[in-house]
Amino acid sequence: MKQRQLDRHYRPLDHALINLDLALRTLFGPPRTTERPNPAAALPEPELTEEQRRHIARLMRVNHAGEVCAQALYQGQALTARCADNRERLKRSAQEESDHLAWCERRLEELGGRKSLFNPLWYGGSLAIGALAGLAGDRWSLGFVVETERQVETHLNGHLAQIPLQDQKTRAILDQMKRDEIQHAQTAHSAGGAELSLPIRWAMKYTARLMTQTAYWI
Repeated sequence: MKQRQLDRHYRPLDHALINLDLALRTLFGPPRTTERPNPAAALPEPELTEEQRRHIARLMRVNHAGEVCAQALYQGQALTARCADNRERLKRSAQEESDHLAWCERRLEELGGRKSLFNPLWYGGSLAIGALAGLAGDRWSLGFVVETERQVETHLNGHLAQIPLQDQKTRAILDQMKRDEIQHAQTAHSAGGAELSLPIRWAMKYTARLMTQTAYWI
């Protein structure tokens, strides 16, 4: 309730500055302080070949780019959400996605990788898509969350199948991310998320595929 009261007293310029700050910290800031401990923190660094390390680093770059998109999607949806409860629900999920962002960035650094050069593009596009989903109405916005998280779950399963068993650090991060994404989808569905049409689901799938294939290399 206190947070909602504060939100009502923000001027449009305040909201603009807050969202600009979120964007800059997501794209260019150091890894954030997380609410939860990194699931990989206490695990030993595995012995990997140079080829394995390079491939895993690229996979984690894709996952980091995905978490950049998640931050922007939730931010855009929260900006245009009509229901205060839905807005708070989106902010709660965004905070957990923020943990994922920090964990992915840390693992990426440990593997000697770098972030996607297209992160600002992914962020801007995802912010616009999230805002449009919110404008469509809360049921459709929640349905968008459900479908997004289902597709992310499938994506993470694909990555887990490629991570060597000895790399328990990377696997621990992806396993926790997968559990969180499943919970986000269930929460959005229980809150009344509508089932999206097949063409929209396919458009989301192929848009995500374009991003992941590009981020793997650039």
